[in-house]
Amino acid sequence: MDQNIRVIISGGGTGGHIFPAVSIANAIKAKYPDAEIQFVGALGRMEMQRVPAAGYKIEGLPICGFDRKNMLRNIVVLYKIWKSQRMARNIIKRFKPMAAVGVGGYASGPTLNECAKMGIPCLIQEQNSYAGVTNKLLAKKAEKICVAYDGMERFFPKEKILKTGNPVRQALLETTMTKEEAIKSFGLQPDKKTILIVGGSLGARTVNESVLQHLDEIESSDVQVIWQTGKYYNASIMEQLKSRKPITNLHVTDFISDMGAAYKAADLVISRAGASSISEFCLIGKPVILVPSPNVAEDHQTKNAMALVNKDAALYVKDVEAPAKVMELALNTVTDDARLESLSKNIKKLALPDSADIIADEVIKLALGKK
Repeated sequence: MDQNIRVIISGGGTGGHIFPAVSIANAIKAKYPDAEIQFVGALGRMEMQRVPAAGYKIEGLPICGFDRKNMLRNIVVLYKIWKSQRMARNIIKRFKPMAAVGVGGYASGPTLNECAKMGIPCLIQEQNSYAGVTNKLLAKKAEKICVAYDGMERFFPKEKILKTGNPVRQALLETTMTKEEAIKSFGLQPDKKTILIVGGSLGARTVNESVLQHLDEIESSDVQVIWQTGKYYNASIMEQLKSRKPITNLHVTDFISDMGAAYKAADLVISRAGASSISEFCLIGKPVILVPSPNVAEDHQTKNAMALVNKDAALYVKDVEAPAKVMELALNTVTDDARLESLSKNIKKLALPDSADIIADEVIKLALGKK
């Protein structure tokens, strides 16, 4: 394998875009260790820290989304788009990629547009069951469109679609901890049922409120809870918890660095319905209660959740109803072994393993076809 493969990967904004992007890069490097990979992200967004932490170079564009509330601000947005396209063109000319990958998010628009103009073959990876605006716009220019859900021909040309699933964080699948070791790592008791509560990489206000309103029920139950608040909400939550005596069956943290251990410890998860998280639950067969975020484009998290709920592979609570309902549902479900087993069995059926490898193979084919 003496070809010097060069691939540009663009997009980001959330962990749900970044984890698949890094997984694809890792899979390409596993097949072609000398491959050169250049990331392009949006300045000020999460990818500018997460991608270098994963060992890859990244350049940032000043791109941002349109402001639907203040139309005058969009004059600045249009300037940033124009500037981002010029910067993307310069990055592409300098790096000379043989293929380009877009994972969604602001930066992938100008980067893949410019690649397509220069005749560089493009692949886009759509994580959600409802396609994002950027990917819908790029679909005409892409050679391949890798998706995770059925029915995506509603958004994309059927002949370009390849159902691959979403690449997930490999460390989740490779954890060697036993369940007992994982539970003990959170300072909890191995003989008790455990609920894991997560609200995405930054946290979720409604999910946190759902816990705060039911601390008494958690304390009096024979269940224990691992609660990731998110960095944004942690200080105010810790302040509120100071006003009461410590709850011994509740482990509170702003961020969980080892999600493999957290998933291993949990009998049941309460989570938002981001596409990457759902793919992880499918692969590890984890029973989950999904609380879709209402603050996302086209309400795509609800559509993600319903794709599982309709196959009896997950439970679902609306965001607006979560503070009243989700903890009661969780405490009842986690002690129902038959229900947990059924949910686990059904969600595992939806798993699409080896996604990163399959997508990497497609990227390499495009790269080697473009001499």
